[in-house]
Amino acid sequence: MATNVKRKKKAEVMSDDGSMTLTGHLKELRNRLIICAAVFVVGVIGFLAISDKLIDLLTAMAMNANYTFVFLAPQEKLMQYFRVSLIAAVIVTIPVALYQVYAFAKPGLKKSETFFLKLVILLGLALFVVGVMFAYKLMMPFMLQFLSTGIEGADYIQTTTSIESYVSLCLTMFIIFGCVFEMPLVTIILAKMGIANPEIMKKGRGVAIVLIFLVAAIITPPDIVSQCFVAVPMCLLYFISIFLSGIFYKPKTDDDDEDEDDEEESSDEE
Repeated sequence: MATNVKRKKKAEVMSDDGSMTLTGHLKELRNRLIICAAVFVVGVIGFLAISDKLIDLLTAMAMNANYTFVFLAPQEKLMQYFRVSLIAAVIVTIPVALYQVYAFAKPGLKKSETFFLKLVILLGLALFVVGVMFAYKLMMPFMLQFLSTGIEGADYIQTTTSIESYVSLCLTMFIIFGCVFEMPLVTIILAKMGIANPEIMKKGRGVAIVLIFLVAAIITPPDIVSQCFVAVPMCLLYFISIFLSGIFYKPKTDDDDEDEDDEEESSDEE
């Protein structure tokens, strides 16, 4: 009886030719989603236990600028502890979720596609971490110092801010810099698709540099030093992107169009 049940379950997952059925794919997807959800829940509980240390890490950037932190609503302080715990849990869950996506898609990918997906996942995570660390170690301390003492004014105005506003500023800047540092990865993907042409990027580097400095002026305090702190790394990333596009650029040829037409014809015949 038990053997028949096992055979029935196996038949639901695997077809006669050895490939996985739709039911099998759905079950696998469910299991991988459960793993991600479990990691997230455990992460939230774990980070809540050390949420005070996470807040200390964020506020440490402002200590040299003599900031004083307050909470304006009774629940504000507690909510920030929950907030940083949730975000930390999301950060821990993202690599696990990306691995689950890779493992789920791997059986249907070619060897070259598997390597490219690995590259995208690992490079994307690494670049985002580098961007956040750049903001945490260099940009945020300098910006906070400038905003506190860079403008001469009335001495009786104290540097006091609510913990909610400060945490929101930190998270916003981390996300901005994490996304900015993804520029090489985006270029690799676009080059692989035949969109990011290295020759066009070289010719348009002057316009790109002007746009980069414009964006840097918008997202930084109104001084040339902090603007350069953001713009110079972005320019370096742009030149790195040009180099990477030359490696991964794959122009779309007429053969690719013919292959697509053949695939459409064969699907129509079926």
